[in-house]
Formats: sequence, C-alpha cells, structure tokens
Amino acid sequence: MYTYSEFDHDFLKTRNAQFRAQVERRISGALTEDEFKPLRLMNGLYLQLHAYMLRVAIPYGTLNSAQMRQLADISERWDKGYGHFTTRQNIQFNWPRLRDVPDMLDALAEVGMHAIQTSGNCVRNVTADHFAGASADEIADPRPVAELLRQWSTDHPEFQFLPRKFKIAITGSPNDRAVTRAHDIGLRMVRQGNAQGFEVIVGGGLGRTPVIGKVISDFVPEQDLLPYIEAILSTYNSFGRRDNKYKARIKIMVNELGLDEVRARVDRRFATLRDEWSGADRAILRDLRESFAPPAFRTAPTEGYDVAYRHDPVFRFFADTNLAAHRHLDYAIVTISLKAHGATPGDATAEQMRLMADLAAQYGHDELRISHEQNVILPHVHKSDLPHLHAALQSAGLATANIGLISDIIACPGMDYCALATARSIPVAQEIAQAFRARELDIGAMKIKISGCINACGHHHVGHIGILGLDRAGVENYQITLGGDGTETAALGERAGPGFAYDQIVPAIDRLICAYLDLRVDAQESFIAAFRRLGPKPFKDALYQTGGRADAA
Repeated sequence: MYTYSEFDHDFLKTRNAQFRAQVERRISGALTEDEFKPLRLMNGLYLQLHAYMLRVAIPYGTLNSAQMRQLADISERWDKGYGHFTTRQNIQFNWPRLRDVPDMLDALAEVGMHAIQTSGNCVRNVTADHFAGASADEIADPRPVAELLRQWSTDHPEFQFLPRKFKIAITGSPNDRAVTRAHDIGLRMVRQGNAQGFEVIVGGGLGRTPVIGKVISDFVPEQDLLPYIEAILSTYNSFGRRDNKYKARIKIMVNELGLDEVRARVDRRFATLRDEWSGADRAILRDLRESFAPPAFRTAPTEGYDVAYRHDPVFRFFADTNLAAHRHLDYAIVTISLKAHGATPGDATAEQMRLMADLAAQYGHDELRISHEQNVILPHVHKSDLPHLHAALQSAGLATANIGLISDIIACPGMDYCALATARSIPVAQEIAQAFRARELDIGAMKIKISGCINACGHHHVGHIGILGLDRAGVENYQITLGGDGTETAALGERAGPGFAYDQIVPAIDRLICAYLDLRVDAQESFIAAFRRLGPKPFKDALYQTGGRADAA
C-alpha cells in the first residue's frame, strides 16, 4: 500500500496546525459557529444531533494494522470506545469534544491518515472495490489509479469549491463491487486488445434525485485518464448549477444539458488539457504501482482447511458465506461481518479493531479493507490459516456468517446521531436482523439497505429491498422500494406504495419474504431474480395484502 512521503507528512503537519489555531479561535469566541463551519467541514468535522462527529478518510478502503490500531486508540482516548465504518469506506467518531479534535488529527497523521475532504464541495474520499488486488475476477488492481486521483484532487486549487460534493468510485473487475453507477464519476477498468483503459460513467447518484450514471466514454486509455477526469470536473465546475443546492450535482447538469452536449463540452476541454499534461502523472502512476505490488504469497499445504471444512459445520457455514475466491488458489478473501444479529451495522469496538489489526498482521500480510457495505476485509489469507482465524473471530463476536444475507444490512446512523435524519435506521436494521435470523440461509442472497432521510446515505435506492425513513406529521414513516441493484446490472428500486409505521415495518418485510419464498422457482432463484422475472405486482400485493396468490409461471 502507499506509504506517505516526507512531503505528505509535512503537508499534514502544517494543515493540522492551521486547524488547531482555528479551533482555538472558535473556543475563545473569536469565530462564530457560522464562521467556523466552512473551516471545520474542510477538515471532516461535522456538528451532529448530539455532538461533533469526525469523519476520517480511508482512501479506497485500504489500511494496515498500525492504522487500525491507531483508530482503536483514538476511539478509546477521545471518543466512546468504538467507531462507525461508512458506505464511503470512511470511519466516523461520533462523540469527540471540539478541543480534542486537533489532537485526534495529529494522532491520525502519525500513521498516515487524515480527515481532509471527507466533507465540503470538493472531491470526496475516492472509493474502490474492497477486493482490489486480491480478487480472482480482476483485470488489474485499481488502487494505484485511486491513489493517483487522491493525490491529484487533494487541495486542488480549482476544485475546492465545486457547485456541490463530488464522489468517484473505481473498480478493476467486471463484477461491480464499488457501485460505480451511483457516483458522480464511476470508473470501470476495461481492455481493448492489448490496451488497458477505463469505461467512464458520469452523472450517477442517489439522494433526493436518484440517477443511474451514463457512459460518457466507453474507453479512455489509461494515459489519458487524469486529464479526462479533470476535463469532466472543469466542465462541471463551469456549468453546474449554483443557484439551488438540490440541483447542483453533476447528475442534474447531465439531465438538463443532455449526455451528448456534456460529452461535447468535456471533449473540447479535454482536447485543450491533454496537451498541457507533461506525462508526470504517468511517472507517478508507475511509482505507485510499485507501492501496491502484491505481497509475497507463501506456499503451504491446505489440508487443514479441507479437514475443517468437511468436519466442522460452523466453520463450513462461515466459509460458504464469508469467503471469496482469491487470485491465488491457496488463498481466500475473508469478509469480517460487522453485522452481528442485533448489533449496529458498521460499528466496531476498540477491542474488535485491535483484534482485526492483530489478525491482519498475523495472517493477512498486514492488509485490511473497509467495504462500502460496512464490513472489514482481510484480502490475503492462506487457507491453512483460516480455521485459526475463524476461532479468533469467534472469541470476539466477529464470526457472524451472514455476508450477502438478509441481516447483512447497510444502514446510515439515522436519527440516533444525524441532525439531518427524519427517522431511525439503526433499530430497524437490528429488528430485521433478529426477526429473520433463523430463516436467512433459506432466504439466500438479499440486499436490504436503510436510510433515515432522503439524502440516502444508506443507499436504499439500490437495495433489493430499500427502506426510507421519513417524518409524517411528527411520526416516523417508512417507504419501501423494490428491485434496486448496485452491481454491474445497476437499477433503482421502485417505490412500492404508501409507507409503514415503525411497528409495521418488520411485518411488512416478512410479508415480502414469504411471498418471495412462495413464488421463487427454486432455492437457487434469488429475490432480485424473482422480482425481475415476475415484476413488482405480486410483491406489492403481498406487501399491502391485496389480491390473491400470483401465478409464478
């Protein structure tokens, strides 16, 4: 992984000292909250419902054991002993005192971490496939390009005050695990003959106006990628709306101007920019690739894994749900669920963070990943170590075998923390996970995503079942969407109809699940496949208890 240079360390030292002075001025009263707000947001500090919240960047979801241990230490020293991993591959600390935040930032800088551009109208944390560099289905590791984008966009003088926040996601696999089509820019690695490049998607996003992104170019050669991305950002900065923050995202610009007109403007800007680039970015990318060289994979017998898989049903269940194919046949990718039944999705205690750091150092070539689905990944684990790893996870309550199942729920913090939320998300996720615990293996692959307001931080629009919490005359009301998908076959969910009260939402989901189990062709047909085959009507009928049993033919 990328290691900070002397320049990086000096940059953070200077930036943190500047913010420390700003905090002191706020505490003394020399700055009002309105004056302080843009300064704190540039450093990832929010004012939430009950306290400040510090959002820390984990670029493209990659960190090492020392960084994870430091996050654990920070959570104990300056917060309440836990952190919340988010859909942007960040971690949030929900209870810091303002006077402690500069010390937290200095502690982060010690291990090459920061909170810069985790807020504001700028390029936010660049996210990537959480299996990057490990997956068997990958064309190439996208993280060197993601790091190049991070370095280029950090404090970019032209793009610090865009019309609105801007999000980029990148994947090196044809199987999209980065939700690229729901981003302002999505990048998918592709090949044309012997040439490697990118399909570039533009204008995606969720929130109050959900849009699936459109392909602005089906192939941009790798050497042209950075000037092409700059051309898109420059075009958006010039023509994106600034009169209304709800219409300021690039997706609105694409809708109003049309994709062809946006493409023409980007191409004109690119033609100018391309000649201005000297090739320094390509030299930097070559160096970055060395930083992301694969670890020294070891060769060892795997019989211990085979024996455990055959004779230990608990381990076998974990292996079937939480392991993914690694490009090295003797290795596996391990996803550690932060969705224990009844727990808060995405939360990890300091003790759990330290254990995951220890396991990464002992078994995982010192690498961890954070997924946009709010779980933690050990991308490189030799199969012979998996039984020992599983036992260690069990001892810490981290061996929940539910990845991709109904309890593996994405949920935003909702009204328990967020000042923008209009309903609770966490209790709904907890109750659903508990209600279907005994049936989730029979239910099979299922993506439930929950947001506590229309900003859609829980990605509910691309959930197989999406849940949106709203305020209706002071009462929590939950809308349901059906048929969403965040993968390479991306789709927005369809709103089913009227919402449900808080105490009705779990029974409503139960009716949907029962209908699916009744209607599916066999146990191999997933919910999303059945929905696409049958359409929404039989599911709506079940949800609202109207009509008879649908014809499954």
